[in-house]
Amino acid sequence: MTPSPIKAIFFDAVGTLFDVKGSVGHVYVTYAQKYGFPDTDEMVTSLNQAFARTMKEMPAPIFSVDRPEKLKQCERLWWFDVVHAVFYRVGMFEKFDDFFDELFEAFGHATHWKLFPETVKVLTHLKEQGFELGIVTNFDSRFFQVARALHINQFFDSVTISSLAGAAKPALKIFSYALEQHMLVPDEVLHVGDHRIEDFEGAQQAGLHTVLIDRSGPALYDHHTFPSLVSLLKLPLLHPSDS
Repeated sequence: MTPSPIKAIFFDAVGTLFDVKGSVGHVYVTYAQKYGFPDTDEMVTSLNQAFARTMKEMPAPIFSVDRPEKLKQCERLWWFDVVHAVFYRVGMFEKFDDFFDELFEAFGHATHWKLFPETVKVLTHLKEQGFELGIVTNFDSRFFQVARALHINQFFDSVTISSLAGAAKPALKIFSYALEQHMLVPDEVLHVGDHRIEDFEGAQQAGLHTVLIDRSGPALYDHHTFPSLVSLLKLPLLHPSDS
């Protein structure tokens, strides 16, 4: 039997391993309503739409700083611009800065995040099979807090976030940075994510093996597109072959 050529598996974070409870718009309203912002289903929908549009227009979260405290300041300012732009589209309110302080802090804990049902099972199995596991995400340094709070931090041998790598997916640089943490070449690594451009196409162009997780419902699944992480456990690439 020939062992699997894969030595490590990289995962995207949000949308792949865990996601926001409810929706971003729902969380925003939860904290904004105390400042007089209307708590309606229509407003939640508007916030979700404004958030999606804003995220497409924002520059990548890449900063020319090295010190951790400066990096965190830059991340916070980046997210302030995001949230401010969202509410600028749907309606601003007084004491926005106070609201943002509460919101930013809340997203650094497990309160508004949920693991997908299969996440721990899949990570446990892959770790037991001897694979090195890594994170490659455009999320910020709060990932470390969230991963600890969700009790998944122990699974990962490396964590690559865009603000530390100096590049964001789908750029080649962020995948190269992650590969260096494991001293591996692209053909020895599988990347798993839920975003077709940032994860699937980005990793593919960097030379990694790729799997796209599509949880949106009925779709034409193939050997590169799966409905959940569970399908990874049967992926032939991760098993010994007879050749």
